[in-house]
Amino acid sequence: MTDTESSRVSDNHDRVGQSRSRWLKLCLRWHWISSALALSGMLLFAITGITLNHAGQIGAAPQVVVIEDTLSEELVQHLSASQSRANGRVPAELAGWLASEHDVSLTGGVAEWSEYELYISSPRPGGDAWLSVDLETAEVVYESTDRGWVAWLNDLHKGRNTGDAWVWFIDIFALVCVVFCVTGFGVLWIHSRERPAIWPVVGAGILIPVLLVALFVH
Repeated sequence: MTDTESSRVSDNHDRVGQSRSRWLKLCLRWHWISSALALSGMLLFAITGITLNHAGQIGAAPQVVVIEDTLSEELVQHLSASQSRANGRVPAELAGWLASEHDVSLTGGVAEWSEYELYISSPRPGGDAWLSVDLETAEVVYESTDRGWVAWLNDLHKGRNTGDAWVWFIDIFALVCVVFCVTGFGVLWIHSRERPAIWPVVGAGILIPVLLVALFVH
């Protein structure tokens, strides 16, 4: 090999090495950024994945609160003529009465009207509540169920009755996890020449769940 050819080969190796180094730095930068952003969320979803998987084995006694009362005639008349019927919102006057008389909040509740009854459902993570108003007798029945912190965490995992903000968080968190995984794969790819065990381990990570599904999940 001539000196010119040797110099050309050396230059090619240098360029490849520089390009590899740039990609490695880029992957490592985004890998640590995404891991830092996803750390708390990943711990939450990993732990609640276990609690969801063993939900039937984790005992919890739901706490139920029941309130029975009677509305004033004036408030019942106002509800009967309420403009909230069309939009499904909880009437402000009823919400104010509940808060002042019984320290109850129906934030986020959905109102359903019939000719003789107002029914409000207010589901939330780890529990739910409902309220019924008989528009003829003015009787009010409120019931709230709290299924405990494990159920609350499980509902956060599923995004059940958590509101738009938490749903957006789950979507953004999922994208951050995708970045974390892709950049981690990039780091593995770059180091695979020096570490031949990388691809067998990656293959095992793919093959094990596939075999479990194929053999044991029916």
